[in-house]
Amino acid sequence: MSMEKEVLKISTSAPVVVFSKTYCGFCSGVKSLFEQLEVENIKVLELDTMPDGPSIQDTLAKLTGQRTVPSVFIGGKFIGGMSETRKFHSKGLLIPALKEAGAVH
Repeated sequence: MSMEKEVLKISTSAPVVVFSKTYCGFCSGVKSLFEQLEVENIKVLELDTMPDGPSIQDTLAKLTGQRTVPSVFIGGKFIGGMSETRKFHSKGLLIPALKEAGAVH
């Protein structure tokens, strides 16, 4: 399977998928937000702990136009990083998207 297909498969493997790094403050921020919102069925991939992490990050950059982490997917749709996720929340769009994806009740 190509890395592109693998990343697309991963991005739809749970209602919420976060491509992250263990030492990234913005990643911690977005994970904390999802924790506060009591998001269930979240999959977090810590790219810095994975042998193919750099390849996944390169592929994410090609697919999304964003090389930085976190890369947040909800219901298989790319939302963005922490700033975009917080904006999505402040506009009142995050909770409905999470509900539609089956990540919150």
